[in-house]
Amino acid sequence: MTELKLKIVTPDRVFFDGEIISLVARGIEGDFQILKNHSPFVTVLDIRKIKVKLKSEERIAAVAGGYIIVRNNQITIMSDACEWADEIDVKRAQRAKELAEKKLKASNSDKDTMNAEIALKKAINRLDLSSKK
Repeated sequence: MTELKLKIVTPDRVFFDGEIISLVARGIEGDFQILKNHSPFVTVLDIRKIKVKLKSEERIAAVAGGYIIVRNNQITIMSDACEWADEIDVKRAQRAKELAEKKLKASNSDKDTMNAEIALKKAINRLDLSSKK
């Protein structure tokens, strides 16, 4: 019997590589769930949490955007960063939020504003998820 497999890759590591029951994530067009035998698709992931249902538990991770590819019961997520809720360093995430807010106030260009907004969204996502540990 073919299982549903998930591989999450970041520049630093293979974050997760194993069999799952389902995955819930948010793409640019909204939330979606992937179950076994899902039709193939590719989409951009939003900076949000993802829910990974394993045989014995459900894990929640903060994902820093990226891409997801689904094909032949294989899900691949490529993201700049991904952390399980229990891995999040709350103090570091709070500092990142404060720094992003300062950069947002001091931004002098559209590019600086966009980068600060993305950094702020990532920090808030991590803080929101860490409060649900």
